Amino acid sequence: MLVEKTLFGTVDKVQISIDRLREFEPEEGYYVAFSGGKDSVVILDLCKRAGVKYDAHYNLTTVDPPELVKFIRESYPEVAWIRPKMSMWQLIIHKGMPPNRIVRYCCQVLKEGGGEGRVSVTGVRWAESANRKKSRGVAEILGKSKAKKILLNDNDEDRRMFENCQLKGKRILNPIVDWTDKDVWDYIKKFNVKYCSLYDEGFKRLGCIMCPLQGTKGMIRDAKRWPKYYKAYLRAFDRMLAAKNARGDFIPRKWHNARAVMKYWIYNPGKVNPGQGVLFDEIQNQ
Repeated sequence: MLVEKTLFGTVDKVQISIDRLREFEPEEGYYVAFSGGKDSVVILDLCKRAGVKYDAHYNLTTVDPPELVKFIRESYPEVAWIRPKMSMWQLIIHKGMPPNRIVRYCCQVLKEGGGEGRVSVTGVRWAESANRKKSRGVAEILGKSKAKKILLNDNDEDRRMFENCQLKGKRILNPIVDWTDKDVWDYIKKFNVKYCSLYDEGFKRLGCIMCPLQGTKGMIRDAKRWPKYYKAYLRAFDRMLAAKNARGDFIPRKWHNARAVMKYWIYNPGKVNPGQGVLFDEIQNQ
């Protein structure tokens, strides 16, 4: 519920999120990381209601659902687009393996760039996963590596630390980190916020087509829903194998052709690929 009555009084989650945005607002304004998903549209609307200065940016991954890309273009024309130096297909060939839950090079290259030296605002929420409950805070200070992260919450000491931080990494604010899925949808309905039609088709979360983080069932659903992208992945795997052959790189026995790579990728999305030691060392050095 967006408004809850507790033993300590009434809790208005919308107002709390607006207060967070106002309290941490930097002079140059926020860098809003916008994906077009339900959390992002809520964040953008909250920034407008809070009256804070901001500029929103969308990282084009080249494998986002066409419906999502069209929705962002038509409904949020003010959002700036960041185009990658390499497409997903080129990345697969370059890295010599498809991405998986362990080696997520696609996220690092295609989604996590931008906002350096700025205060970034995201729609990250604890309810999305148990890991995020442990690893994400209301505000975050990142060093040059993800290992150097300081999690902050709503108190004066943390606020001063966030504002005065001199690290060369990022400062991140997650205004709706403590919201539930129901809170997000209640807000969208209450304030008539535009959202992508894919949610009405039953999609719970929006992201890259055939992302291995969603598991085998989700990958198969995506392959059937967007067959052109499935075929594009097959072409990328075929070129990846040809490039590995040309370089004399190690190729697992199970990867005898593009369809074999696809089969392994779909049915083992949570595992490092065959020959994992060699491939993992390879990927880390590229």
